[in-house]
Amino acid sequence: MEYEKQDHRPLIDEFLGKIEIFKELPSESIQLIDKRIIKKAYLKGERIMSEYEVAKGVYFVHSGIVKLTKQDEDGNELIVCIKKKGEIFAEANLFNQTGQTYPATGTMVQDGEIYFLNTDDLEQELLYSPEMAVQIIRYMSESLRDMTSILRDIALLDVYTKTVRTLERLAEKFGANHCNRMHLELPITVQEFSTLVGTSRESVSRVFSRLKKEGIIEITGRKIVIVDWCKFCSLYHQRL
Repeated sequence: MEYEKQDHRPLIDEFLGKIEIFKELPSESIQLIDKRIIKKAYLKGERIMSEYEVAKGVYFVHSGIVKLTKQDEDGNELIVCIKKKGEIFAEANLFNQTGQTYPATGTMVQDGEIYFLNTDDLEQELLYSPEMAVQIIRYMSESLRDMTSILRDIALLDVYTKTVRTLERLAEKFGANHCNRMHLELPITVQEFSTLVGTSRESVSRVFSRLKKEGIIEITGRKIVIVDWCKFCSLYHQRL
């Protein structure tokens, strides 16, 4: 799918300055790559790239929400992570051999716009910008650390604890804290949430029911209010 070249350079400059890996770079470094950025709008449910396609570049979420998924041998979709505005994905393709495929399939969870930068173009700019290269390495290191933590939780924690931990991560990323009451509208379905946890939908529903019965959360559809955010966060650490 073709991307549309952008003429609104000041708007792109402003956006790139807010992306995690670029936000501490001087404006001169930002200007090195903004002329190569291209943008495309996507609808909810539309696929951005596939884990079976040859990797062509790196993506940045300008608006909307993106889920990254893998398929198991039975064709079941497993959510690896969720990306929001200002985050990068498919960065693992940098400095790989030609012909490598994407590490996951990217699909829009909400309507939005995605910025795309060809891998060769970004790699070329990194060669001339040590600051940018360091930021990329730092970001990839932090992402690897986060993924290692998630995999540890899935493998070692009981269903209750890893459900609480996953909900905490989503709340920190997408929630709004109002006087210690965390308001969160789940960006995914309960079924999809269960794949993040690494368990069944029924098991997640039972944990939600327990948390609701104990007065820890309130649920209306996909809207969840964590009644006491500080207390909720302590649930995970108390069980370690």
